[in-house]
Amino acid sequence: MLAWLSANIGTIIVALVLAVIVALIIISAVKNKKKGKSSCGCNCKCCPNSCHCHGH
Repeated sequence: MLAWLSANIGTIIVALVLAVIVALIIISAVKNKKKGKSSCGCNCKCCPNSCHCHGH
């Protein structure tokens, strides 16, 4: 088991860093959603899907 860990430590570290980054992105998106912020910028008049955007 220890040999496997030492052989794959680089991959394990990269995977953990990526998992932390993804978790932070998801947490940030949830917080923004709760604050009422939207990632689309809410410029609905320029949106090609304006009839579907935000339930309008």
